[in-house]
Amino acid sequence: MIPTLAGRLQTRVLVLATVGVLLTAAIVPVLPGTAGPLSGTYRTAYLILLAVAVAGLGWELLYHLLMQFRWDKDWPTLFGLVTVVPEGLLMWFLLDAGLVPGVHGVALSTYATMLGFVWIGQWLFVNGPIRVVLVQWRLRGGRVL
Repeated sequence: MIPTLAGRLQTRVLVLATVGVLLTAAIVPVLPGTAGPLSGTYRTAYLILLAVAVAGLGWELLYHLLMQFRWDKDWPTLFGLVTVVPEGLLMWFLLDAGLVPGVHGVALSTYATMLGFVWIGQWLFVNGPIRVVLVQWRLRGGRVL
């Protein structure tokens, strides 16, 4: 079944709240361009992850609108990986402009490393293990609840 809008939104939030949180916890200690206590770096990283989740819900609405013009109403699998470019650039502009509350002075190398690591991990999870963990996920249009 083709993912529904509700399914896409639920999947994005679920994967960010589970896989995204775990991958962020794993990458923060080795992020380049960070200074200060590790607790501050974790706080900043999780605030960025939260901002990505909020902005991602808006992206899903835009993607849903664009998919209405495709005959199969879904993106090719590889397109899901390439969406990191516009989403990542928007988030970087928001971070650089200081529009993400509680986040100040993030180095581009820090952001790019975290984004790349978490994005690839989530993309791999959504295109593989989620189908084993949540067997009915694809049959229910990507809905989790």
